Amino acid sequence: MSMQNLSDNELVQLYINGNEQSLAILIQRHKRKIFSYIYIITRDKTLSEDVFQDTFFKVIQTLKRGQYNEEGKFLPWLLRIAKNLIVDHFRRIKKMPTIPAIINEEGEETAIFDLIPCHDTTDEREQSEFKRDMRNLVNELPAEQREVVIMRTYYDMSFKEIAEFTNVSINTSLGRMRYALINLKKMMEEKNMEVFM
Repeated sequence: MSMQNLSDNELVQLYINGNEQSLAILIQRHKRKIFSYIYIITRDKTLSEDVFQDTFFKVIQTLKRGQYNEEGKFLPWLLRIAKNLIVDHFRRIKKMPTIPAIINEEGEETAIFDLIPCHDTTDEREQSEFKRDMRNLVNELPAEQREVVIMRTYYDMSFKEIAEFTNVSINTSLGRMRYALINLKKMMEEKNMEVFM
């Protein structure tokens, strides 16, 4: 069996047991999501590269010391490390930015709701406008609701993972998503956009 087919946790165990290649596979597997997440918050390419490197440096330190105990939750653990490093950075300079629209794998802004079908039209321009409008609406949400929408729709995280990542209860993360959807629906109605929820 190829190492590429192993789960994150199996690769972590291999790395802990001395297999350096397994870490390279883990980094390759998750680098786009981690870097995109960091860039979403910082909006600074150089700072994002620094935080990205620091994230994996911290991962290596934690694994080498045998302190990793997030079995089966490797990606949320990586995102949590990245978020903590970003928060530490902005605490030092006393300025925390808001989370804007997500960045796709090509480094361009993209809509959170790419997966929502845009009625039965084949008009690409109309779909593109709908996605842009949705992105703008998501950006108008309060930061906590926006963060849950991003994690749920772009990172495909479960509400349990979102709760652990944001240090709140599952009910709180579910509530934030519920209010986000209510707010999005209300804003869509105000702007006479077709509502799908």
